[in-house]
Amino acid sequence: MATWDDVRRIALDLPEASERSSREGAQEWRVKDKLFAWERPLRRADLEALGDAAPDGPVLAVRVPDLGVKEALVADDGDVCFTTPHFDGYAAILIRLERIAVPELRELIIESWLDRAPKRLAAAYLEASR
Repeated sequence: MATWDDVRRIALDLPEASERSSREGAQEWRVKDKLFAWERPLRRADLEALGDAAPDGPVLAVRVPDLGVKEALVADDGDVCFTTPHFDGYAAILIRLERIAVPELRELIIESWLDRAPKRLAAAYLEASR
């Protein structure tokens, strides 16, 4: 349901967010040079680990505040959010863009941005959003 255009629009609407391409050509979104969301094509090891459950469509990765949040998101919405062994011990989730509604995507990207943004910038954003 969501597209890369939705990701780009949501991410770049956030204060001091920027977009650039990685060395591999994947899109990345950063706040003050801290990565908060990125295009994450599945690699051979990911495909082997996921087997038939591997998505065919586009995959977005976003940072989450901690491993507890990651586990909760994957458990509560496993049709949309997933992980691979590559991300074991890392506070990030993978999102099937074709299965996520734009409002939910917006919430996850904003939470990721808040986690990575400098505290003053995040506080100012939250204050302005009230």
